[in-house]
Amino acid sequence: MAGVWIIAETREQALELLGVGRLPASELGTALTAIVRKGAGPPEDYIARGADEVLLLPELPQGEPFGAYLPVIEQEAKAGSPDLILFNASARGKELAARLAARLGAGLCSSCTSLAFDKDGGAIVMERLAYGGAAIQKLTPSARPVVVTVPPRTFEPAQPLEGRQGKTRELPSPPPSAVRIIEKKPKEKVAKDITEARVIVSAGRGFDKKEDLTLARELADALGGELGATRPLTEEMHWLPEDLCIGLSGVQVKPELYVGLGVSGQIQHMTGVRGAKVVCAVNRDENAPIFALSDFGIVGSLYEVVPKLIAELKK
Repeated sequence: MAGVWIIAETREQALELLGVGRLPASELGTALTAIVRKGAGPPEDYIARGADEVLLLPELPQGEPFGAYLPVIEQEAKAGSPDLILFNASARGKELAARLAARLGAGLCSSCTSLAFDKDGGAIVMERLAYGGAAIQKLTPSARPVVVTVPPRTFEPAQPLEGRQGKTRELPSPPPSAVRIIEKKPKEKVAKDITEARVIVSAGRGFDKKEDLTLARELADALGGELGATRPLTEEMHWLPEDLCIGLSGVQVKPELYVGLGVSGQIQHMTGVRGAKVVCAVNRDENAPIFALSDFGIVGSLYEVVPKLIAELKK
């Protein structure tokens, strides 16, 4: 391999991608290069966390999008010939990754959840969810380079290492872009960000009416956690804000404890909690799919079980 590159817009993205790219780079004895925006953290920090070289993207003129860096990155990639290029699967990251892959004639693996190097076969092995999370697709590229996007918070951020040394270089300014950002209007959030919650209590179709969701809220409060929900409650019945929807069409969460109340356990929802350390379920249907994916389960009506749980927790 000629090298592993990570391209990030923020420090948080860079640290996670360094954690992904450090392993194949280390196994192959090749360089790990971080391409980051100038001002997104000190280069020395990225070097300490595994980067052998840090390439700094210059500040963009007012109104130019992140995609304006594409010509500079493309030119650098054609000159450096990396074999693996990693992006964060944010909206801007996915757009830039697809455009770069097209310009380089490279393969693209989107939303990669696992990445390794097969020493025997000499190939990069990637995995991603398929069929709405019901299956895992395994991919090996037939040619290089290969461009990969990684969903946020799929991997742990790289930790600092002692005695690391590297070099830093500033990249040239891109040519003026034909695209301008005229105005930004952030989507108004009507609920808390649950992606960082340590405990999540998720409400499902087992609730008979909207007013009964107070039970889920009380349990979440008793556990010191946040309230989440399945897609039917947020996007079909609109009992809760869409920001609280967990699953393939919602947010991905990685709590230490996930409690599903009246959640059947359809794969589209459970895909969103694959990273949970402990999964608990309360459901009156003993054959509910969620029990096969749970560490602990209670078969019974949530209207009988949840008040007892809250009472015990308050003691």
